[in-house]
Amino acid sequence: MAVAAVLVIPTSANADTTVSSNSTGTNNGYFYSFWSQNSGQAAMTLGSGGQYSTTWNNVTNFVAGKGWNPGTTDAVTYSGTFNCNGNCYLSLYGWTTNPLIEYYIVDNYGNYNPSSGATKLGSVVSDGSTYDLYSTQRTDAPSIEGDHSNFTQFWAIRQSKRTGGTITVSNFFTAWAKAGLNLGTPNYEILATEGYGSSGSSNITVSHGTGGGTGSPSPSPSASASPSPSPSGSTGGGTGSGCTATFANASDWGSGFTGAVTVKNNGSTATKGWKVTMTYAGNQTVTNLWSGSYSQSGKVVTVTNAAYNGAVPAGGSTGFGFNADYSGANAAPTLACTAS
Repeated sequence: MAVAAVLVIPTSANADTTVSSNSTGTNNGYFYSFWSQNSGQAAMTLGSGGQYSTTWNNVTNFVAGKGWNPGTTDAVTYSGTFNCNGNCYLSLYGWTTNPLIEYYIVDNYGNYNPSSGATKLGSVVSDGSTYDLYSTQRTDAPSIEGDHSNFTQFWAIRQSKRTGGTITVSNFFTAWAKAGLNLGTPNYEILATEGYGSSGSSNITVSHGTGGGTGSPSPSPSASASPSPSPSGSTGGGTGSGCTATFANASDWGSGFTGAVTVKNNGSTATKGWKVTMTYAGNQTVTNLWSGSYSQSGKVVTVTNAAYNGAVPAGGSTGFGFNADYSGANAAPTLACTAS
């Protein structure tokens, strides 16, 4: 299994700068990273905005790309070309800490499917295809925390390969959580080209998108309870001061569910932060939540932004997800949203 860890050595680069040694930094408003086990066999050229290109030849392992630090649940849009002779991946790739997780949303790959030998945990339909979900363990391996780390890898592998489109990131975070795979505090996130014992090239441009499809997670094959269809009233929305919050029941299994909330900035300037209040009519109890902080008092759940997704551009969106338990009816909550 390929491992793509980046040595965190802050640098900066200008447009049309070629990088061939292990480094991270910023370029034209985007975070970038480049890592290779054999320097000189791979290179990345940093272009304008979110554009970059790579070439590699018989490289042991390398990963390079542009994105954001920290990553978010915002949708990602990309386009370009990807050519590979051997084992390679084109993925939205990132890390979290506490716990230390390395995650891949794989849109294209070469002659080796990275899920080979792994146990399938479920699937999610998103952005025009089914993605299969997997988890693998790494021991004494390089990571963002050092060269000898133990950590888990999360995988979502697209059945219908593509090079370009929108990746609705929140769908995958929600699906992983439903399969029992919970991410930690976001570190970086890039649209990455990776080569492993192969040769090839890529030319990719990445940007934040607006969302490309509704996520529909399937249960883990080992789940003890089979999900039932989402009940009526499983979606809802609310408008408040400067923002709108919209709720969707992403998956429901009779005694619990996964919820997803989209927060849209209705103002003409970027927000500094936001707060969403969810008021339930029943006994819904939130058990864990990601991409935000929460407190619950009776039927009222109050959610505030995380450090990395409080700033939402004018007209832009972000969101959070959560798991909750309940009994009886599971009507959608009443929502209120306030931006600062």
